[in-house]
Amino acid sequence: MSLPRFYPWQTEVARSWLGPEQRERFAHAWLIHGLAGIGKVEFARAAAASLLCESPDGAMACGHCPACTWYASGNHPDFRRVRPEAVALAEGQAEEAVTDEAGGDAEEKKAGKRAPSREIRIEQIRALESWANTGTHRGGLRIVLLYPAESLNTISANGLLKILEEPPPQTVFLLVADAPDRLLPTLVSRCRRLPLGTPDRESALAWLQEQGVENAAAQLAAAGGAPVAAWRRAQAGIAPRAAWLDTLASALAQARSPDIGQIVDALDKAPAADWLDALQRLLTDVALAQVGVPPRYFPELAGQTSKIAARADRTRVAELSRWLNRQRAIADHPLNARLFAQDVLAQACTALLGARQRAAA
Repeated sequence: MSLPRFYPWQTEVARSWLGPEQRERFAHAWLIHGLAGIGKVEFARAAAASLLCESPDGAMACGHCPACTWYASGNHPDFRRVRPEAVALAEGQAEEAVTDEAGGDAEEKKAGKRAPSREIRIEQIRALESWANTGTHRGGLRIVLLYPAESLNTISANGLLKILEEPPPQTVFLLVADAPDRLLPTLVSRCRRLPLGTPDRESALAWLQEQGVENAAAQLAAAGGAPVAAWRRAQAGIAPRAAWLDTLASALAQARSPDIGQIVDALDKAPAADWLDALQRLLTDVALAQVGVPPRYFPELAGQTSKIAARADRTRVAELSRWLNRQRAIADHPLNARLFAQDVLAQACTALLGARQRAAA
């Protein structure tokens, strides 16, 4: 295995943050945040390698010392990664933090009695306490990488807060979050914040093209300018936009209600969170068009979104946006997936069709 490396758009920030003069007064806890899909976890993993390295070259790990060898093989004794079981499984790795209670839950999961947790649980936080209060193996730092920080529930967040209030010696916590405002304020107050910016379009496109991504411009736009998210979409074979979205936008642009049943059929096997996210992005482009701003996510649909925006009422568009945000909370657990999709699409069409067209429909 190789060491994680910073993406090209991260190296300048990494050198400034991890330079030799900064390490002398390095904070014990950092909150690394920014747009989803720009490579924040990868940045934090590369930073952990640098902080553990015994002969770093500025911000970069040397790749040759014993610490780098251990880290690259996933066996560094002074490194812990804390994330939900569902995230660990998605990454193809078992969760490291195991207690007796958590181990029992694991047996239940194997037997099919419990779905993988989407939260960071208190058992994972408690498992850090004894580990963090022993000496380090090489006399250097001890690193905890925790992500996504939003997956901390109230109990586990308070457990972590207690550790950060009296931080163990030689220990650095790297918390990664897309939305810091969703975290416990007292937890945020115990961390230094490190915002990571979104790369400019030219740099992001150049990197995507180096990775061999086809239709890179459309993929980047669909991902909101986040190159890592765009790359992952391309790797998974996901088109920049789904055909059902074209059908919906075309119908609304022509001031007519689409065949909702046909669209629901197309969404039958798609996760609700995925198609709801696409719908929200289309709505964002409509809202941008209403104030004269070019589309952010679907530039190929600029003509349709402009026509929809000219007809739709701004207040109703804003209300629909807030309503869709509330639907995200139940998107993973709809009681009836088809009825949920029908209701969401009907609400969207009602809001986006002009008053005359709504009456006709």
